[in-house]
Amino acid sequence: MDSRQQAILTLLALVPAGRVVSYGQLADLAGLPGRARLVGRVLRTQNTVDLPWHRVVAASGRISLPKGSDGWHEQRRRLQQEGVLLKGDRVLMKQHQWQPDLAAILMLMEH
Repeated sequence: MDSRQQAILTLLALVPAGRVVSYGQLADLAGLPGRARLVGRVLRTQNTVDLPWHRVVAASGRISLPKGSDGWHEQRRRLQQEGVLLKGDRVLMKQHQWQPDLAAILMLMEH
């Protein structure tokens, strides 16, 4: 695994329950601006079973997995269990988007 993939997965692990990030936001936080597709690729190809993969959604709040698929239902179920409100297949981003303190993230990543 390269350092970019590691940065993405490390930050993903920090997203708290009840909050979501977009693919682009996660890329930005990992120091990879404009690399939202890389985040998607990492989530598809790395073992994220023990990580909160379900907290990553499209910038619009939409669940990106194919609507009606097992994965789509699983992501929706997990988000709802954490108290995340959805309207249709979209997370209400204004209420649930993670807005981390960047200084705190840097400290956490150093340890």
